[in-house]
Formats: sequence, structure tokens, C-alpha cells
Amino acid sequence: MSHQVQFKALVDWLNKAITPGERFTLSYNAEASDFIRFNHAKVRQSGHVQQASVSFKLITDGRHANLNLTLSGDDEVDVQRLAHALQQLRETLTLLPVDPYLLLNDEPWQSTHIQDLPLPDSEHVVEQIAQLGGGLDLVGIYAAGPIYRGFASSNGAFGWHQANSFNFDWSLFHENGQAVKANYAGHEWSDEAFAKRFGLAREQLAFLGQPSHALAPGQYRAYLAPAALEEVMGMLCWGGFSAQSLADKSSPLQRLYDGQATLNPLVSLDEQVTGSLSPAFSGEGYPRSDLALVVEGAAKDRLVDSRSAAEYDLVANGAGWGESPSALSMNGGSLALDDVLKALGTGLYISNLWYLNFSDRTAGRITGMTRFATFWVEDGKIKAPVSTMRFDDSIFSLLGGALEQLTQERELILSTSTYSQRQTASNLLPGALISKLTLTL
Repeated sequence: MSHQVQFKALVDWLNKAITPGERFTLSYNAEASDFIRFNHAKVRQSGHVQQASVSFKLITDGRHANLNLTLSGDDEVDVQRLAHALQQLRETLTLLPVDPYLLLNDEPWQSTHIQDLPLPDSEHVVEQIAQLGGGLDLVGIYAAGPIYRGFASSNGAFGWHQANSFNFDWSLFHENGQAVKANYAGHEWSDEAFAKRFGLAREQLAFLGQPSHALAPGQYRAYLAPAALEEVMGMLCWGGFSAQSLADKSSPLQRLYDGQATLNPLVSLDEQVTGSLSPAFSGEGYPRSDLALVVEGAAKDRLVDSRSAAEYDLVANGAGWGESPSALSMNGGSLALDDVLKALGTGLYISNLWYLNFSDRTAGRITGMTRFATFWVEDGKIKAPVSTMRFDDSIFSLLGGALEQLTQERELILSTSTYSQRQTASNLLPGALISKLTLTL
């Protein structure tokens, strides 16, 4: 039985089981994933995970309660579990107060998206990794397979989403303990693209054996590779585009949305649901469409979930929990990837950042550490690795006055989180050339 048929069967049963005064929403989450773990470029562990679950919400007279259920795949067993959950929620609702911010979508919308591109054969992927990584201390994990999402309500709304993807997250370690971290992910595997990405990591690994170049605190030209820029964008997504955070004045992009500041005109950011791994509907039951969050450096749309819509008299646009982007896309620029070092001239090539946090949230200031392969570049050539340094800078500088150019090529970076299940979040980002990045220690 297909996942979609299984889900519809549960929805049909619930529609018959509820009473006239009851309403429900049912969200479906499933995956069929291969996981392969590598050490020293050899397979050390492999397995397959197939799982499905539902999140069931029952609503009566403004009161609501939720239960999460793991599904067995057996129709009779799963209906019994759902029936038991229905009884539990009915008993729970009698104890709960009315929720003043409950805002349900009454529209009977329909949405189906099946992205069923053939995934690479896992045996072929293993062969490619073993061939390219031979003789190297490669550590990584490969995850691939279809992810399924569904939503249905007693009002007749129904959404179905399937997306196939792969994600190889790996590091190459030097004998001195330093490492180059890299990632290759997407919908369609390309031996050529993987070999190119792997070749870049291998080139950088060779430089890690050289003596480190010491830097004093100060401001330096820098290039942020897409993986490093993703860490910066991750901080912005932490309330930056949230209607609730903007309403209570706690957003790191408050000045941008209040019209007190702008970003560089090169910066345009979209919540690009179309063509992404992310479903075109939220777990609350609202359809999602593409949103222009920042247009040429100026704020435009914001992410609004149902509770913010109810509290602040806004229109819900399908934002999920936390009102954070799940399919963020940043426009590229005019800098060719092969010209990055030449354009940088003398400064820092930063492959990754980590341990980021806000040093002044409302001012848009963030701090963090360089990580793994950060190199000192002179006259367009890598000279030496740089020891871990802390930076502290404003997003209104990094993506504002200090931003010189963005790369033409963009990298699709999928979430590597497998906590309870594989995720559908993604970022499509270029690299960024910055005229000044402030290192504090």
C-alpha cells in the first residue's frame, strides 16, 4: 500500500468517527531512507529506515489538543491506534481552556506535488566515494530516499508531498587533526559535480599541513563560502522574518523591516517553496506560496503563522513553527567561482563558521568562530591555514556596506538533521565577498 493511500484511509475513517461538534487536522510524516556511514573512506555501517507517523489534532468549541502516533503500516492496527487517540483527546479537551489565538483554515484546498526523480543507486555512490577518497581519512554520512508529507482536515483540505533527495556530509582529516568539511546534496546525482566538489576539498586539505598564519584582531577582507554564509543566514532566520518577532520588536532584522536600515541592493531573499523539498502547505493547514522576503536590500514579506495572524490581525501565509524559512533562496551575483581568490586578493577564505550567536540581537550583531578550512590568501593565492578566530560583526555590514559581490554559482544545502526523521529544509546560497570582517580574538 502506498503512503498516500494509507494516509487517505486514516482520513476517511476519522471523517466518519468524529461527531458534528468536532473538527480535526491530521498531518502525515514518513520516509524511506538509506543511511551509510564512512570512516577512512570505507563503509563502516549501513542501514535502511522506513517509518511513518501522524500528528492528530482534535478541536471542539475553541479548545484543541494533539497526539503524535507512530504508524505500523497495518490498516487495522493503525485505525485502532487512531481510535484510541480520539478517545484520549476527547477526554483531554474537557480539561482545557479556550485558546484565544486558535485560527483554523476553513478552506477545502487541495495540493499534490510528487517529485519522483530517480535517486542514485547507493552502491554506485559508495563506489564513487571510495574511489575519490582512497587513501584519505574521510569521515562522513550519506542519507538518501523519499520523504513524504501529508495534511488533511475535517473541512475537506488535503495536501500531499513527496520529494526524493540525497545528502552526503563529510570531512577530510589531515594527520595533524585539522579538517576540511564539505557537503554534496540535491535531487539528481552527478558524478562530475561530486568529483568537482570533492576535488576542491582535497586541494584545501593539502594546505592544512602548512604552519598556521597568525592574525591579530582587526578587520580583514574575506570570502564566505556558501556553507559559511549559511551559518549567517541561519541566525537571520532565527526570528528575522517572523511576524511575531517583528511585532514584539525582538527581530535581528527589526531595523530593516522598520525602514531604518537597508541591506546591499545585491541581496534578494525568497522563501522559494516552488521546486524545493519543502511541502506547499504547513502543518497548520495553510497553503504555502513563494514569498519575497528581501528585494534588492529592502524588506518586503514576512512569515506569518496562524497564531500571529490571530494576535496581530494579519493574514496567515503558511509559515511553520517559529516562523522561520524552510526553503530560503538567495539570488546570485556576477562573481565567477573560479575568480574568487583573484577577487579576494589578500584576506581570508572562510569555508565554514560555527558556534554563532547574537552579540546584540536587536542591532543585528552576530558573533561566532571560524572553523575547519579557513585560509590566508595573498595576491589571489592560498598561502596558509589560519587558526580558529572569533568574529563579531553586524549583518548590516556583512550583507550591507561591506558586501562587494556574490558568486554566480549557488550551492543547494539541505538540512543534515535526522533528529527523529530526515528534514525537508533547504538553503540555496551563493558565496559572498566581504570588504571587511571584524575579528575580535
